[in-house]
Amino acid sequence: MSGDQPVLDVDAVIGDPEVRIVVCCGSGGVGKTTTAAALALRAAEKHGRRTVVLTIDPARRLAQSLGLTELDNTPRAVPGLAGDSDGGGELNAMMLDMKRTFDEIVAAHTEPRRAAEIFANPFYQAMSSTFSGTQEYMAMEKLSQLRATDEWDLIVVDTPPSRSALDFLDAPARLGRFLDGRMLRLLLAPAKAGGRSMFSLVTAGFGVVSKTVQKILGAQLLSDLSGFVSALDSMFGGFRERAEQTYRVLQDPQTAFLVVAAPEPDAVREAAFFASRLGVERMPLAGLVLNRVHHCLVELDAETALAAADELDGVSDLTADALRVHAALAAQAARERAVISRFTRDFGHVPVLEIEAQATDVHDLDGLRAIF
Repeated sequence: MSGDQPVLDVDAVIGDPEVRIVVCCGSGGVGKTTTAAALALRAAEKHGRRTVVLTIDPARRLAQSLGLTELDNTPRAVPGLAGDSDGGGELNAMMLDMKRTFDEIVAAHTEPRRAAEIFANPFYQAMSSTFSGTQEYMAMEKLSQLRATDEWDLIVVDTPPSRSALDFLDAPARLGRFLDGRMLRLLLAPAKAGGRSMFSLVTAGFGVVSKTVQKILGAQLLSDLSGFVSALDSMFGGFRERAEQTYRVLQDPQTAFLVVAAPEPDAVREAAFFASRLGVERMPLAGLVLNRVHHCLVELDAETALAAADELDGVSDLTADALRVHAALAAQAARERAVISRFTRDFGHVPVLEIEAQATDVHDLDGLRAIF
């Protein structure tokens, strides 16, 4: 990292009472979940904040590291905080259940009879569990629910392990457009006109289209889709409205985005894309957390270390072996530095914090405390 690159002060972010939401984003496999948990733990213990961490990672690593047997869609208190007695902070953790969250939306915004119809609809059952973008939309929905309760000083969000980090911002809008789309409106129109034949009220041209759609999708699926759209009629505007409301919250200074990456080409490329997108969307980027970075304890480059090792072969084999180990580490550190520079060169104003590679995986609270 260049000497004039600002250093990210995570305590200034998570300790600021004006910051109510921290969103950890980045590509998969870079340590987002662990980073989110470590930040939430530090906010509770060091800064005495009532904190909840929301993970979307289906693995059990977070629950295990926090000393919990399991996580679900309801916040669970984390025991054994070092700051319990004097700091006054508390930490809760939860894991997104996207179907249960979708069910909660339906139940909250429709009357019981209509909600029962929606829950029983095969298309809804498939969509609420597997539809592309549903997980990301529900992550934002759950964030909105947590924020609305005003129960927490700080909400830390671990974004979904998507193919691209940008999906967290894009998918809710895509899902909203789908649920508000023209084709679904056309399917809904006959149902609203008194229950007559699905296509009797539309043009002959659309009748031809409908036959093609039936041939491709099947009459039963089309019937399920029509019933789903009819049952959801009262909720159409709500999906888009809630997505837009959450977007406004994410643009507010109460939110701080932390891009998480590892010193690997794909991860840093994703981090750069996300930093650019946050700028376009006017969302507050607090900094970049670089996990698993390697540093050398002495300033000795790989080539010099290897040359010295060759000279010492047969004279001091132990020293030669140590030099070769150092050479491998120095070469890795140099490669990582070159990768990191691709981000810092273009985003010299973005604060960066490098986290040293850990000797072992994080599996408990002490491991999380050691990160920051």
